[in-house]
Amino acid sequence: MNAATTDTPAPLLPPALLAMMDKGVSVIVSACSLDMRPSIMRAVGSAIAPGGHSITVYLSRRQSRQLIQDIASTGRIAVVFSEPSSHRTVQVKAAAARIRCAEASDEPALERYVASMEKEIERVGYEPVFTRAMLARRLEDLVAISFEPAQAFDQTPGPKAGAPLPNGPASPP
Repeated sequence: MNAATTDTPAPLLPPALLAMMDKGVSVIVSACSLDMRPSIMRAVGSAIAPGGHSITVYLSRRQSRQLIQDIASTGRIAVVFSEPSSHRTVQVKAAAARIRCAEASDEPALERYVASMEKEIERVGYEPVFTRAMLARRLEDLVAISFEPAQAFDQTPGPKAGAPLPNGPASPP
């Protein structure tokens, strides 16, 4: 192996979208059951690993029972990240999501997420108290769902909505 060769795959998502996702924007998580019934819920946080090779979303167990069950039974997940002030939106999908209980070590990512969402939501006219209420959580109630994105799509409203992003594959996992 020469110095230019690496075992790390090329990023699926372009740097500008990764930066938007990583700063903390609206996150909606969805899946479907084995019989293809959809489930959906707003995440109360997210964390993007450097390069976007791994993503973690946080859900309230109490509010997301069906969604968590669907992800646990199929491994499949679809997550939409949307910037409220611009409507810039990306959807990522994966077929091997992993679920664990949230831990104290997740708190910094959760707090960073809420602080960013407070700023985002304030830009569209709502006070931080609204965001804090919307994203209220108890650590002991949270699950962390991690996955490596296999597909990515532009979902920003407009003529390219639904188009696969040029950095990665678009065939179903």
